[in-house]
Amino acid sequence: MSQTTTENSAALALRQALGEYATGVAIVTARDAAGDPVGLTINSFAAVSLEPPLVLWSLGRQSQLIEPFTLRSHWAINVLGVDQKPLAERFSQPGAARFAGLEWKLGAGGTPLLAGCSAWFECRSETRHDGGDHLLLIGRVEHYERASRPPLLFHGSRYFTLGEPA
Repeated sequence: MSQTTTENSAALALRQALGEYATGVAIVTARDAAGDPVGLTINSFAAVSLEPPLVLWSLGRQSQLIEPFTLRSHWAINVLGVDQKPLAERFSQPGAARFAGLEWKLGAGGTPLLAGCSAWFECRSETRHDGGDHLLLIGRVEHYERASRPPLLFHGSRYFTLGEPA
């Protein structure tokens, strides 16, 4: 077995182990240099601090969307609700017309806010950190809203909904 095959197998095994940690699903949005809306599905969203209000997410360094998220002053986290699986799938497909026919409005710094989400976090880009093959983006929450809808969850490379409380 070649070194590359071994490295790929190790990366896949790690990815599968990490997939055992259930997460929420969100779409992070911004505007590109031309002012067009851009976004992608993430499950790397996390709270960092309440004071000051900071959140983070990670973006693969090879992403075609790295420029809009690193050169713009603002981005938004749109936390998906239980019925928004089609939206999660749409924003995870390369080259998809992600915003075609969608209802959305402008948030802080011109960030697109998607309709029907469980929560929205409008953020000013605060700092970025090296994270290996990813870039860690930390933002200061300037505004947020909560719709109190059940969330869409992700576990083991599949989407789920909440069951009964434990």
